[in-house]
Amino acid sequence: MTDGYDPMAEFERRREQALGMGGPERVARHHASGRLTARERLDLLIDEGSFYELGLFADAQHRRAEPAAADAVVAGLARIDGRKVAVLAVDATVLAGTTGQVNMLKQNRLAKWAGQRGLPLICLSDNDGGRIPDVMGWRFSGLPFDFQTFVQAPEGRPEIPRLIAVVGASFGDSALHASMGHYVVMTKDAAIALSGPPVVAAAIGEELTADELGGPAVSAGKNRNAHAVVETEQEAIAAIRRALSYLPDSADHPAPSAPAVPPSRDPATLIDLVPTDQRRGYDMRKVLEAIFDGGSILPWAEKVGASVITSFARLEGEVVGVVASQPMQRGGVMDVPALAKEVAFVDVCDTFNIPLVFLQDVPGLMIGSDAEQGGILAGYEKVVARLSRAKVPKIALVIRKAYGGGHFALGGRPTHPDLVLAWPTAELGFMAPETGVRTVHKRKLEEVLATEGKEAADALAAELAIEWAHESEPWEAAAHLFLDDVIDPRRTREALHQGIEFAWGSAPRLRSAR
Repeated sequence: MTDGYDPMAEFERRREQALGMGGPERVARHHASGRLTARERLDLLIDEGSFYELGLFADAQHRRAEPAAADAVVAGLARIDGRKVAVLAVDATVLAGTTGQVNMLKQNRLAKWAGQRGLPLICLSDNDGGRIPDVMGWRFSGLPFDFQTFVQAPEGRPEIPRLIAVVGASFGDSALHASMGHYVVMTKDAAIALSGPPVVAAAIGEELTADELGGPAVSAGKNRNAHAVVETEQEAIAAIRRALSYLPDSADHPAPSAPAVPPSRDPATLIDLVPTDQRRGYDMRKVLEAIFDGGSILPWAEKVGASVITSFARLEGEVVGVVASQPMQRGGVMDVPALAKEVAFVDVCDTFNIPLVFLQDVPGLMIGSDAEQGGILAGYEKVVARLSRAKVPKIALVIRKAYGGGHFALGGRPTHPDLVLAWPTAELGFMAPETGVRTVHKRKLEEVLATEGKEAADALAAELAIEWAHESEPWEAAAHLFLDDVIDPRRTREALHQGIEFAWGSAPRLRSAR
Protein backbone atom coordinates (compact mmCIF):
# COMPACT_ATOMS: atom_id res chain seq x y z
CA MET A 1 0.00 0.00 0.00
CA THR A 2 1.50 3.33 -1.07
CA ASP A 3 1.98 6.28 1.22
CA GLY A 4 -1.07 8.52 1.35
CA TYR A 5 -3.46 5.78 0.18
CA ASP A 6 -6.85 6.23 1.80
CA PRO A 7 -8.90 2.99 1.58
CA MET A 8 -12.15 4.73 2.52
CA ALA A 9 -11.64 7.43 -0.08
CA GLU A 10 -11.00 4.72 -2.68
CA PHE A 11 -14.11 2.88 -1.54
CA GLU A 12 -16.23 6.01 -1.92
CA ARG A 13 -14.76 6.76 -5.37
CA ARG A 14 -15.43 3.27 -6.68
CA ARG A 15 -18.86 3.10 -5.11
CA GLU A 16 -19.90 6.43 -6.62
CA GLN A 17 -18.57 5.33 -9.99
CA ALA A 18 -20.50 2.05 -9.87
CA LEU A 19 -23.74 3.72 -8.76
CA GLY A 20 -23.31 6.22 -11.59
CA MET A 21 -23.89 3.39 -14.09
CA GLY A 22 -22.68 4.40 -17.57
CA GLY A 23 -21.92 7.97 -16.51
CA PRO A 24 -23.86 11.23 -16.88
CA GLU A 25 -23.73 11.38 -20.70
CA ARG A 26 -24.94 7.84 -21.29
CA VAL A 27 -27.62 8.18 -18.60
CA ALA A 28 -28.81 11.39 -20.27
CA ARG A 29 -29.00 9.66 -23.66
CA HIS A 30 -30.90 6.79 -22.05
CA HIS A 31 -33.40 9.21 -20.51
CA ALA A 32 -33.70 11.05 -23.83
CA SER A 33 -34.85 7.78 -25.44
CA GLY A 34 -37.75 7.76 -22.98
CA ARG A 35 -36.40 4.97 -20.77
CA LEU A 36 -35.70 4.67 -17.08
CA THR A 37 -32.33 3.46 -15.84
CA ALA A 38 -31.92 0.06 -14.20
CA ARG A 39 -31.69 1.61 -10.74
CA GLU A 40 -34.74 3.82 -11.33
CA ARG A 41 -36.68 0.72 -12.35
CA LEU A 42 -35.61 -1.05 -9.19
CA ASP A 43 -36.72 1.91 -7.09
CA LEU A 44 -40.22 1.52 -8.55
CA LEU A 45 -40.25 -2.24 -8.01
CA ILE A 46 -38.99 -2.79 -4.48
CA ASP A 47 -39.77 -1.49 -1.01
CA GLU A 48 -37.83 1.65 -0.19
CA GLY A 49 -34.56 1.00 1.63
CA SER A 50 -34.78 -2.78 1.24
CA PHE A 51 -32.13 -3.38 -1.44
CA TYR A 52 -29.15 -5.55 -0.46
CA GLU A 53 -26.92 -5.33 -3.52
CA LEU A 54 -24.54 -8.06 -4.59
CA GLY A 55 -21.67 -7.47 -7.00
CA LEU A 56 -21.69 -3.66 -6.99
CA PHE A 57 -17.94 -3.57 -7.72
CA ALA A 58 -18.04 -6.14 -10.52
CA ASP A 59 -16.21 -5.21 -13.71
CA ALA A 60 -15.88 -6.70 -17.17
CA GLN A 61 -13.45 -9.56 -17.59
CA HIS A 62 -11.88 -7.77 -20.55
CA ARG A 63 -11.33 -4.28 -19.17
CA ARG A 64 -12.02 -1.21 -21.30
CA ALA A 65 -10.65 2.29 -20.96
CA GLU A 66 -13.23 2.92 -18.30
CA PRO A 67 -14.83 0.52 -15.79
CA ALA A 68 -18.02 -1.28 -16.70
CA ALA A 69 -20.14 -0.30 -13.72
CA ALA A 70 -21.46 -3.45 -11.97
CA ASP A 71 -20.71 -5.13 -15.32
CA ALA A 72 -24.04 -3.95 -16.75
CA VAL A 73 -26.37 -5.76 -14.37
CA VAL A 74 -27.66 -4.58 -11.01
CA ALA A 75 -28.29 -7.61 -8.80
CA GLY A 76 -29.33 -8.25 -5.24
CA LEU A 77 -31.94 -9.11 -2.65
CA ALA A 78 -34.88 -6.94 -1.67
CA ARG A 79 -38.45 -6.88 -0.45
CA ILE A 80 -41.71 -6.26 -2.28
CA ASP A 81 -44.66 -5.56 0.00
CA GLY A 82 -42.50 -7.01 2.74
CA ARG A 83 -41.75 -10.26 0.89
CA LYS A 84 -38.15 -11.27 0.22
CA VAL A 85 -37.19 -11.50 -3.46
CA ALA A 86 -34.11 -11.75 -5.65
CA VAL A 87 -33.86 -9.10 -8.38
CA LEU A 88 -31.83 -8.53 -11.54
CA ALA A 89 -31.97 -5.31 -13.58
CA VAL A 90 -29.97 -5.07 -16.79
CA ASP A 91 -28.19 -1.72 -17.12
CA ALA A 92 -28.35 -0.66 -20.76
CA THR A 93 -26.23 2.45 -20.06
CA VAL A 94 -23.19 0.17 -19.60
CA LEU A 95 -21.98 -1.53 -22.78
CA ALA A 96 -25.60 -1.60 -24.03
CA GLY A 97 -26.47 -4.07 -21.28
CA THR A 98 -24.55 -6.81 -23.05
CA THR A 99 -23.54 -10.05 -21.37
CA GLY A 100 -20.00 -11.18 -20.60
CA GLN A 101 -18.35 -13.57 -18.18
CA VAL A 102 -18.70 -11.55 -14.98
CA ASN A 103 -22.19 -10.32 -15.85
CA MET A 104 -23.37 -13.89 -16.37
CA LEU A 105 -21.62 -15.04 -13.19
CA LYS A 106 -23.67 -12.47 -11.24
CA GLN A 107 -26.90 -13.53 -12.87
CA ASN A 108 -26.23 -17.21 -12.31
CA ARG A 109 -25.18 -16.70 -8.70
CA LEU A 110 -28.34 -14.76 -7.90
CA ALA A 111 -30.56 -17.32 -9.65
CA LYS A 112 -28.90 -20.09 -7.64
CA TRP A 113 -29.32 -18.10 -4.41
CA ALA A 114 -33.02 -17.61 -5.14
CA GLY A 115 -33.52 -21.29 -5.94
CA GLN A 116 -31.68 -22.52 -2.86
CA ARG A 117 -33.39 -20.08 -0.47
CA GLY A 118 -36.85 -20.24 -2.02
CA LEU A 119 -37.15 -16.63 -3.15
CA PRO A 120 -39.07 -15.36 -6.21
CA LEU A 121 -36.67 -14.27 -8.97
CA ILE A 122 -37.53 -11.03 -10.79
CA CYS A 123 -35.70 -9.79 -13.88
CA LEU A 124 -35.96 -6.38 -15.54
CA SER A 125 -34.64 -7.02 -19.04
CA ASP A 126 -33.12 -4.50 -21.46
CA ASN A 127 -30.29 -6.42 -23.10
CA ASP A 128 -28.51 -6.23 -26.45
CA GLY A 129 -27.22 -9.81 -26.32
CA GLY A 130 -23.69 -11.19 -25.98
CA ARG A 131 -20.70 -8.85 -25.63
CA ILE A 132 -17.94 -8.85 -28.21
CA PRO A 133 -15.12 -9.83 -27.74
CA ASP A 134 -15.95 -11.28 -24.32
CA VAL A 135 -17.98 -14.15 -25.78
CA MET A 136 -15.97 -14.76 -28.93
CA GLY A 137 -14.42 -18.13 -29.73
CA TRP A 138 -13.75 -20.49 -26.84
CA ARG A 139 -14.93 -17.88 -24.33
CA PHE A 140 -18.57 -18.46 -25.27
CA SER A 141 -18.24 -22.12 -24.38
CA GLY A 142 -16.85 -21.03 -21.00
CA LEU A 143 -19.68 -18.65 -20.10
CA PRO A 144 -20.74 -19.47 -16.54
CA PHE A 145 -24.23 -20.63 -17.41
CA ASP A 146 -25.31 -23.38 -15.03
CA PHE A 147 -28.45 -24.93 -16.42
CA GLN A 148 -28.91 -26.96 -13.24
CA THR A 149 -29.72 -23.71 -11.44
CA PHE A 150 -30.16 -20.91 -14.01
CA VAL A 151 -33.31 -22.19 -15.73
CA GLN A 152 -34.67 -24.33 -12.92
CA ALA A 153 -34.55 -24.77 -9.16
CA PRO A 154 -31.50 -26.60 -7.83
CA GLU A 155 -31.97 -30.35 -7.46
CA GLY A 156 -34.02 -31.19 -4.39
CA ARG A 157 -35.40 -27.65 -4.05
CA PRO A 158 -38.95 -26.52 -4.87
CA GLU A 159 -39.64 -24.41 -7.96
CA ILE A 160 -39.63 -20.63 -7.48
CA PRO A 161 -41.73 -18.03 -9.33
CA ARG A 162 -39.86 -16.26 -12.10
CA LEU A 163 -41.33 -12.91 -13.13
CA ILE A 164 -39.89 -10.92 -16.01
CA ALA A 165 -40.49 -7.34 -17.17
CA VAL A 166 -39.10 -6.82 -20.66
CA VAL A 167 -38.66 -3.06 -20.97
CA GLY A 168 -36.42 -2.86 -24.02
CA ALA A 169 -34.99 -4.99 -26.80
CA SER A 170 -33.98 -8.19 -25.00
CA PHE A 171 -31.83 -10.68 -26.83
CA GLY A 172 -29.64 -13.60 -25.78
CA ASP A 173 -29.75 -14.48 -22.07
CA SER A 174 -32.50 -11.92 -21.37
CA ALA A 175 -34.68 -13.71 -23.91
CA LEU A 176 -33.87 -16.94 -22.12
CA HIS A 177 -35.13 -15.42 -18.87
CA ALA A 178 -38.38 -14.52 -20.64
CA SER A 179 -38.82 -17.96 -22.17
CA MET A 180 -38.79 -19.59 -18.72
CA GLY A 181 -40.83 -16.92 -16.92
CA HIS A 182 -44.05 -17.87 -15.16
CA TYR A 183 -45.32 -14.34 -15.77
CA VAL A 184 -43.74 -12.12 -18.43
CA VAL A 185 -44.88 -8.59 -19.21
CA MET A 186 -43.42 -6.46 -21.99
CA THR A 187 -43.82 -2.84 -23.02
CA LYS A 188 -45.23 -2.00 -26.43
CA ASP A 189 -41.79 -1.00 -27.75
CA ALA A 190 -39.93 -4.02 -26.36
CA ALA A 191 -38.79 -7.13 -28.20
CA ILE A 192 -37.82 -10.66 -27.19
CA ALA A 193 -35.69 -12.80 -29.49
CA LEU A 194 -32.86 -15.29 -29.36
CA SER A 195 -30.72 -13.04 -31.59
CA GLY A 196 -31.06 -9.40 -32.57
CA PRO A 197 -31.64 -8.03 -36.09
CA PRO A 198 -27.92 -7.48 -36.94
CA VAL A 199 -27.07 -11.11 -36.15
CA VAL A 200 -30.09 -12.40 -38.06
CA ALA A 201 -29.22 -10.29 -41.09
CA ALA A 202 -25.57 -11.37 -41.06
CA ALA A 203 -26.32 -15.06 -40.49
CA ILE A 204 -29.26 -15.76 -42.79
CA GLY A 205 -29.75 -12.54 -44.76
CA GLU A 206 -33.19 -11.80 -43.31
CA GLU A 207 -33.69 -8.07 -42.77
CA LEU A 208 -36.06 -7.47 -39.85
CA THR A 209 -36.71 -4.81 -37.28
CA ALA A 210 -36.66 -5.72 -33.61
CA ASP A 211 -40.44 -5.36 -33.56
CA GLU A 212 -40.88 -7.71 -36.53
CA LEU A 213 -38.52 -10.21 -34.95
CA GLY A 214 -39.90 -10.30 -31.42
CA GLY A 215 -42.23 -7.38 -30.70
CA PRO A 216 -45.56 -7.76 -28.89
CA ALA A 217 -47.41 -9.14 -31.93
CA VAL A 218 -44.92 -12.01 -32.04
CA SER A 219 -43.92 -12.51 -28.42
CA ALA A 220 -47.37 -12.05 -26.87
CA GLY A 221 -49.47 -13.11 -29.85
CA LYS A 222 -47.74 -16.07 -31.46
CA ASN A 223 -45.01 -17.70 -29.44
CA ARG A 224 -46.29 -16.95 -25.89
CA ASN A 225 -42.93 -15.64 -24.65
CA ALA A 226 -44.88 -12.81 -23.02
CA HIS A 227 -48.16 -13.02 -21.10
CA ALA A 228 -49.09 -9.34 -21.05
CA VAL A 229 -48.33 -6.13 -22.97
CA VAL A 230 -48.49 -2.65 -21.43
CA GLU A 231 -47.75 0.87 -22.60
CA THR A 232 -45.07 2.05 -20.18
CA GLU A 233 -42.24 0.80 -17.98
CA GLN A 234 -44.12 1.99 -14.92
CA GLU A 235 -47.10 -0.17 -15.90
CA ALA A 236 -44.82 -3.15 -16.52
CA ILE A 237 -43.26 -2.88 -13.09
CA ALA A 238 -46.69 -2.45 -11.48
CA ALA A 239 -47.81 -5.61 -13.32
CA ILE A 240 -44.88 -7.55 -11.86
CA ARG A 241 -45.76 -6.41 -8.35
CA ARG A 242 -49.38 -7.42 -8.92
CA ALA A 243 -48.52 -10.82 -10.40
CA LEU A 244 -46.25 -11.59 -7.46
CA SER A 245 -49.23 -11.11 -5.12
CA TYR A 246 -50.85 -14.24 -6.63
CA LEU A 247 -47.80 -16.48 -6.32
CA PRO A 248 -46.14 -18.03 -3.27
CA ASP A 249 -42.45 -17.58 -2.47
CA SER A 250 -41.85 -21.11 -3.75
CA ALA A 251 -43.75 -24.28 -4.59
CA ASP A 252 -43.58 -25.52 -0.99
CA HIS A 253 -45.63 -22.54 0.23
CA PRO A 254 -49.38 -21.98 -0.21
CA ALA A 255 -50.55 -19.23 -2.53
CA PRO A 256 -50.98 -15.94 -0.61
CA SER A 257 -54.39 -14.96 0.74
CA ALA A 258 -55.97 -11.51 0.77
CA PRO A 259 -59.13 -9.99 2.25
CA ALA A 260 -62.27 -11.09 0.43
CA VAL A 261 -63.91 -8.57 -1.91
CA PRO A 262 -67.43 -8.80 -3.41
CA PRO A 263 -67.63 -9.32 -7.20
CA SER A 264 -67.65 -6.19 -9.32
CA ARG A 265 -70.81 -7.44 -11.04
CA ASP A 266 -73.90 -8.61 -9.13
CA PRO A 267 -74.04 -12.46 -9.10
CA ALA A 268 -77.79 -12.20 -9.64
CA THR A 269 -77.08 -11.03 -13.20
CA LEU A 270 -75.72 -14.47 -14.08
CA ILE A 271 -79.28 -15.57 -14.80
CA ASP A 272 -79.42 -13.20 -17.78
CA LEU A 273 -75.75 -12.90 -18.85
CA VAL A 274 -75.67 -16.22 -20.70
CA PRO A 275 -78.18 -16.65 -23.56
CA THR A 276 -80.03 -19.97 -23.62
CA ASP A 277 -79.79 -19.96 -27.43
CA GLN A 278 -76.60 -21.96 -28.08
CA ARG A 279 -75.90 -19.97 -31.25
CA ARG A 280 -75.75 -16.60 -29.49
CA GLY A 281 -72.41 -15.38 -28.29
CA TYR A 282 -71.58 -13.50 -25.10
CA ASP A 283 -68.48 -12.27 -23.32
CA MET A 284 -67.31 -14.78 -20.71
CA ARG A 285 -65.34 -12.00 -19.00
CA LYS A 286 -68.64 -10.60 -17.72
CA VAL A 287 -69.41 -13.98 -16.15
CA LEU A 288 -66.03 -13.94 -14.41
CA GLU A 289 -66.77 -10.47 -13.04
CA ALA A 290 -69.93 -11.81 -11.39
CA ILE A 291 -68.14 -14.75 -9.75
CA PHE A 292 -64.67 -13.69 -8.60
CA ASP A 293 -63.52 -10.96 -6.22
CA GLY A 294 -63.86 -7.49 -7.69
CA GLY A 295 -60.70 -6.20 -9.39
CA SER A 296 -58.87 -9.48 -8.87
CA ILE A 297 -58.87 -10.90 -12.41
CA LEU A 298 -55.35 -10.87 -13.89
CA PRO A 299 -55.31 -12.14 -17.51
CA TRP A 300 -52.48 -14.48 -18.52
CA ALA A 301 -51.56 -14.66 -22.24
CA GLU A 302 -54.84 -13.21 -23.48
CA LYS A 303 -53.39 -12.29 -26.90
CA VAL A 304 -52.97 -15.91 -28.03
CA GLY A 305 -55.42 -18.82 -28.06
CA ALA A 306 -58.19 -16.31 -27.44
CA SER A 307 -61.00 -18.91 -27.52
CA VAL A 308 -59.99 -19.86 -23.99
CA ILE A 309 -59.44 -17.39 -21.15
CA THR A 310 -56.64 -18.08 -18.67
CA SER A 311 -56.48 -15.77 -15.67
CA PHE A 312 -55.44 -15.55 -12.07
CA ALA A 313 -58.23 -14.36 -9.79
CA ARG A 314 -59.36 -14.45 -6.20
CA LEU A 315 -62.39 -16.19 -4.75
CA GLU A 316 -63.25 -14.98 -1.23
CA GLY A 317 -59.67 -13.76 -0.99
CA GLU A 318 -58.04 -17.05 -2.08
CA VAL A 319 -56.05 -17.30 -5.32
CA VAL A 320 -57.49 -19.47 -8.11
CA GLY A 321 -56.52 -20.15 -11.69
CA VAL A 322 -59.42 -19.71 -14.12
CA VAL A 323 -59.64 -21.56 -17.43
CA ALA A 324 -62.80 -20.50 -19.25
CA SER A 325 -64.30 -20.80 -22.71
CA GLN A 326 -64.68 -17.52 -24.60
CA PRO A 327 -67.70 -17.85 -26.93
CA MET A 328 -66.87 -14.45 -28.45
CA GLN A 329 -63.79 -16.02 -30.08
CA ARG A 330 -64.45 -18.75 -32.66
CA GLY A 331 -67.42 -19.90 -30.59
CA GLY A 332 -65.10 -21.05 -27.80
CA VAL A 333 -63.65 -23.95 -29.81
CA MET A 334 -60.40 -25.43 -28.48
CA ASP A 335 -57.77 -25.02 -31.18
CA VAL A 336 -54.02 -25.72 -31.06
CA PRO A 337 -53.00 -22.32 -29.61
CA ALA A 338 -55.73 -22.52 -26.96
CA LEU A 339 -54.63 -26.00 -25.90
CA ALA A 340 -50.97 -24.98 -25.73
CA LYS A 341 -51.83 -21.94 -23.63
CA GLU A 342 -54.00 -23.97 -21.29
CA VAL A 343 -51.40 -26.65 -20.58
CA ALA A 344 -48.77 -23.99 -19.77
CA PHE A 345 -51.15 -22.15 -17.44
CA VAL A 346 -52.29 -25.32 -15.70
CA ASP A 347 -48.65 -26.20 -15.11
CA VAL A 348 -48.02 -22.82 -13.43
CA CYS A 349 -51.09 -23.22 -11.21
CA ASP A 350 -50.39 -26.79 -10.21
CA THR A 351 -46.74 -25.97 -9.51
CA PHE A 352 -47.61 -23.08 -7.19
CA ASN A 353 -50.57 -24.57 -5.30
CA ILE A 354 -53.28 -22.58 -7.08
CA PRO A 355 -56.67 -24.37 -7.41
CA LEU A 356 -58.16 -24.57 -10.88
CA VAL A 357 -61.67 -23.53 -11.90
CA PHE A 358 -62.92 -24.50 -15.38
CA LEU A 359 -65.91 -22.73 -16.89
CA GLN A 360 -67.20 -24.65 -19.90
CA ASP A 361 -69.11 -23.40 -22.90
CA VAL A 362 -67.19 -25.32 -25.52
CA PRO A 363 -68.37 -26.72 -28.87
CA GLY A 364 -65.46 -29.16 -28.97
CA LEU A 365 -61.98 -29.40 -30.41
CA MET A 366 -61.10 -27.74 -33.70
CA ILE A 367 -61.34 -30.20 -36.58
CA GLY A 368 -60.25 -30.18 -40.21
CA SER A 369 -56.99 -30.39 -42.13
CA ASP A 370 -55.45 -27.22 -40.66
CA ALA A 371 -56.08 -28.47 -37.14
CA GLU A 372 -54.70 -31.91 -37.88
CA GLN A 373 -51.60 -30.56 -39.57
CA GLY A 374 -51.14 -28.10 -36.70
CA GLY A 375 -51.03 -30.90 -34.14
CA ILE A 376 -54.47 -30.85 -32.54
CA LEU A 377 -54.18 -34.45 -31.31
CA ALA A 378 -50.79 -33.87 -29.68
CA GLY A 379 -52.06 -30.64 -28.10
CA TYR A 380 -55.15 -32.39 -26.77
CA GLU A 381 -53.11 -35.26 -25.33
CA LYS A 382 -50.79 -32.85 -23.51
CA VAL A 383 -53.70 -30.99 -21.93
CA VAL A 384 -55.63 -33.98 -20.65
CA ALA A 385 -52.45 -35.70 -19.44
CA ARG A 386 -51.34 -32.58 -17.53
CA LEU A 387 -54.82 -32.06 -16.08
CA SER A 388 -55.00 -35.64 -14.87
CA ARG A 389 -51.64 -35.24 -13.08
CA ALA A 390 -52.54 -31.95 -11.40
CA LYS A 391 -52.88 -32.32 -7.64
CA VAL A 392 -54.43 -28.96 -6.74
CA PRO A 393 -58.21 -28.81 -6.30
CA LYS A 394 -60.01 -28.82 -9.66
CA ILE A 395 -63.64 -27.89 -10.20
CA ALA A 396 -65.34 -27.89 -13.59
CA LEU A 397 -68.60 -26.02 -14.19
CA VAL A 398 -70.61 -26.55 -17.38
CA ILE A 399 -72.30 -23.24 -18.07
CA ARG A 400 -73.91 -23.94 -21.42
CA LYS A 401 -72.54 -26.50 -23.90
CA ALA A 402 -69.78 -29.03 -23.31
CA TYR A 403 -69.19 -31.22 -26.33
CA GLY A 404 -66.64 -33.87 -27.18
CA GLY A 405 -62.96 -33.52 -26.41
CA GLY A 406 -63.50 -29.88 -25.51
CA HIS A 407 -65.38 -31.01 -22.40
CA PHE A 408 -62.51 -33.27 -21.36
CA ALA A 409 -59.89 -30.62 -22.13
CA LEU A 410 -61.61 -28.26 -19.70
CA GLY A 411 -61.63 -30.51 -16.65
CA GLY A 412 -64.11 -33.22 -17.64
CA ARG A 413 -64.49 -36.36 -15.54
CA PRO A 414 -61.65 -38.42 -17.13
CA THR A 415 -59.10 -35.81 -15.93
CA HIS A 416 -60.02 -36.47 -12.27
CA PRO A 417 -61.59 -33.19 -11.14
CA ASP A 418 -62.77 -33.01 -7.55
CA LEU A 419 -66.20 -31.81 -8.68
CA VAL A 420 -68.12 -31.45 -11.93
CA LEU A 421 -71.02 -29.02 -11.64
CA ALA A 422 -73.50 -27.60 -14.14
CA TRP A 423 -76.04 -24.87 -14.57
CA PRO A 424 -79.58 -25.87 -15.64
CA THR A 425 -78.69 -24.46 -19.10
CA ALA A 426 -75.96 -27.08 -19.61
CA GLU A 427 -75.83 -29.47 -22.56
CA LEU A 428 -73.40 -32.39 -22.61
CA GLY A 429 -72.50 -34.85 -25.34
CA PHE A 430 -69.95 -35.86 -27.90
CA MET A 431 -71.20 -33.27 -30.41
CA ALA A 432 -73.92 -30.66 -30.95
CA PRO A 433 -77.43 -32.05 -31.62
CA GLU A 434 -77.68 -30.74 -35.19
CA THR A 435 -74.28 -32.14 -36.15
CA GLY A 436 -74.84 -35.39 -34.28
CA VAL A 437 -78.15 -36.07 -35.97
CA ARG A 438 -76.68 -35.48 -39.44
CA THR A 439 -73.81 -37.83 -38.58
CA VAL A 440 -75.51 -40.68 -36.68
CA HIS A 441 -78.72 -40.72 -38.73
CA LYS A 442 -77.11 -39.95 -42.08
CA ARG A 443 -78.45 -43.04 -43.90
CA LYS A 444 -81.98 -42.66 -42.56
CA LEU A 445 -82.10 -38.97 -43.52
CA GLU A 446 -80.81 -39.79 -47.01
CA GLU A 447 -83.56 -42.39 -47.45
CA VAL A 448 -86.26 -39.90 -46.43
CA LEU A 449 -84.74 -37.27 -48.71
CA ALA A 450 -84.82 -39.70 -51.66
CA THR A 451 -88.35 -40.96 -51.04
CA GLU A 452 -90.19 -38.04 -49.48
CA GLY A 453 -88.16 -34.95 -50.36
CA LYS A 454 -86.10 -32.27 -48.62
CA GLU A 455 -88.91 -30.85 -46.51
CA ALA A 456 -89.61 -34.23 -44.93
CA ALA A 457 -85.90 -34.88 -44.35
CA ASP A 458 -85.46 -31.51 -42.65
CA ALA A 459 -88.52 -32.13 -40.46
CA LEU A 460 -87.13 -35.49 -39.38
CA ALA A 461 -83.73 -33.95 -38.65
CA ALA A 462 -85.38 -31.28 -36.49
CA GLU A 463 -87.39 -33.92 -34.59
CA LEU A 464 -84.29 -36.04 -34.00
CA ALA A 465 -82.33 -32.96 -32.88
CA ILE A 466 -84.96 -32.20 -30.23
CA GLU A 467 -84.67 -35.77 -28.92
CA TRP A 468 -80.90 -35.46 -28.95
CA ALA A 469 -81.05 -32.15 -27.06
CA HIS A 470 -83.24 -33.68 -24.36
CA GLU A 471 -80.70 -36.46 -23.92
CA SER A 472 -77.99 -33.78 -23.55
CA GLU A 473 -79.71 -31.95 -20.69
CA PRO A 474 -77.98 -32.11 -17.29
CA TRP A 475 -80.67 -34.08 -15.48
CA GLU A 476 -79.76 -37.58 -16.62
CA ALA A 477 -76.06 -36.84 -16.08
CA ALA A 478 -76.86 -35.74 -12.53
CA ALA A 479 -79.12 -38.76 -11.97
CA HIS A 480 -76.22 -41.06 -12.84
CA LEU A 481 -73.66 -38.96 -10.86
CA PHE A 482 -71.68 -37.95 -13.92
CA LEU A 483 -72.46 -34.50 -12.57
CA ASP A 484 -72.02 -33.91 -8.85
CA ASP A 485 -74.63 -31.17 -8.77
CA VAL A 486 -76.77 -28.86 -10.88
CA ILE A 487 -76.65 -25.42 -9.27
CA ASP A 488 -78.51 -22.13 -9.41
CA PRO A 489 -76.24 -19.81 -11.45
CA ARG A 490 -76.61 -17.16 -8.75
CA ARG A 491 -74.95 -19.56 -6.29
CA THR A 492 -71.90 -20.13 -8.48
CA ARG A 493 -69.48 -18.14 -6.35
CA GLU A 494 -70.59 -19.92 -3.18
CA ALA A 495 -70.54 -23.38 -4.77
CA LEU A 496 -67.04 -22.93 -6.21
CA HIS A 497 -65.62 -21.50 -3.01
CA GLN A 498 -67.05 -24.24 -0.79
CA GLY A 499 -66.02 -26.92 -3.27
CA ILE A 500 -62.40 -25.74 -3.26
CA GLU A 501 -62.36 -25.50 0.53
CA PHE A 502 -63.53 -29.09 0.92
CA ALA A 503 -61.24 -30.28 -1.88
CA TRP A 504 -58.22 -29.02 0.06
CA GLY A 505 -59.41 -31.06 3.00
CA SER A 506 -57.59 -30.76 6.31
CA ALA A 507 -54.05 -30.97 4.90
CA PRO A 508 -51.84 -27.92 4.26
CA ARG A 509 -52.75 -26.12 1.04
CA LEU A 510 -49.92 -27.67 -0.95
CA ARG A 511 -50.24 -29.95 -3.96
CA SER A 512 -47.71 -32.34 -2.36
CA ALA A 513 -49.82 -32.60 0.79
CA ARG A 514 -52.88 -34.02 -0.99
